[in-house]
Amino acid sequence: MSRLSVPKDRLRVVLVEGIAETAVGGLAAAGYANVERIAGAPSGEALRRLIKDVHVLGIRSNTRLTADIIAAGERLFAIGCFCIGTNQVDLAAAKLAGIPVFNAPYSNTRSVAELVLGEMIMLLRRIPEKTRLIDAGRWQKTAGGAHEIRGRTLGIVGYGHIGSQLSILAEALGMHVRYYDIVEKLALGLARPCASLHDLLGLADVVSLHVPGTPETRGMIGAAEIARMPPGAILINAARGDVVDVAALAAAMRDGHLAGAAVDVFPSEPKTEAEPFDSPLRGLANVILTPHVGGSTEEAQAGIGSEVAEKLIKYSDNGSTIGAVNFVEVALPVQRGVTRFLHIHRNVPGVLAKVNDVFSARGLNIAAQYLRTDAEIGYVVSDIDAVIEEGMGIRRDLAAIDGTIRVRFLY
Repeated sequence: MSRLSVPKDRLRVVLVEGIAETAVGGLAAAGYANVERIAGAPSGEALRRLIKDVHVLGIRSNTRLTADIIAAGERLFAIGCFCIGTNQVDLAAAKLAGIPVFNAPYSNTRSVAELVLGEMIMLLRRIPEKTRLIDAGRWQKTAGGAHEIRGRTLGIVGYGHIGSQLSILAEALGMHVRYYDIVEKLALGLARPCASLHDLLGLADVVSLHVPGTPETRGMIGAAEIARMPPGAILINAARGDVVDVAALAAAMRDGHLAGAAVDVFPSEPKTEAEPFDSPLRGLANVILTPHVGGSTEEAQAGIGSEVAEKLIKYSDNGSTIGAVNFVEVALPVQRGVTRFLHIHRNVPGVLAKVNDVFSARGLNIAAQYLRTDAEIGYVVSDIDAVIEEGMGIRRDLAAIDGTIRVRFLY
């Protein structure tokens, strides 16, 4: 379907779920003046009505963009997830609608690493347990089972941006760091890799999980893996809720095999504050449960606002899709003195030739052209060395090419 060109100050941008002011500031500085902020997470018919005439939509983790909701976005051409995860979006449906989805995979790295570090110290000192006792009026002043973090071995599963930063912080406090990753990673500081997850679990006093949510990581820490951990060890999950068998973890806490646990993500999480939360981990001694707040600091949210807004601006302004999680990635230069057309289509033979025929039939020269494809879609950007006048019918003819998903005219 064709989309008429709209001046950027008239493009409707909607940001829901209290997205940081830095996003609004970045968009305004780039000339996007029609920005609306909504505090809550709209759903159902309200979301369907809202999205109908929105060009760019920004969400966080509680707004669910299903295929039918995305189809209701008649003008929607970009989605920004102002968070790390994108599970709340039907990425395949967005892709087939010609809508790239952007997120912020790195801006909350420090916040998550700091939370995990704090939890390790608290659990090793058995502070959560002591806090519950003193809240109940019991004064248990004892050093039994309480340890310094210095000299302990931290096992990091997933040595990416968060895992590696945690490695540096933990080592600075005197911990020995071992890590395991399915991809070979350069060790930072004195950290050393483990050959297998099995090896890491057998030697770590504290195991911290920092893996993505994939079919391979689902259920990777179950009863057998927990049993492999040394008696008195601690398990921390700030990765994804389905990585750990929480029932097995609760059993290991109740029988005393593990000394502590901290969990920030759960297999099933409430969609709103009004919905109750339940877990077999509730009420256990020396356990820290937090409501998916690993990246919820003002600093992280400010960084996320800036990062995602910048990606949305680059795509809207010049068609660059770097950082899109569901789309072919194209880095495009800013051109002067040309007219740029974006053509998104199903990846079938002959589309590029037909696109070029539209220009050549009018005697127009292509100054530059960029094409990327995957198994399902193709994305071609054409810079035309001419001023395009109204009535030439270029967008109409591009949209009429068999297989066309979306056409945009930028400048």
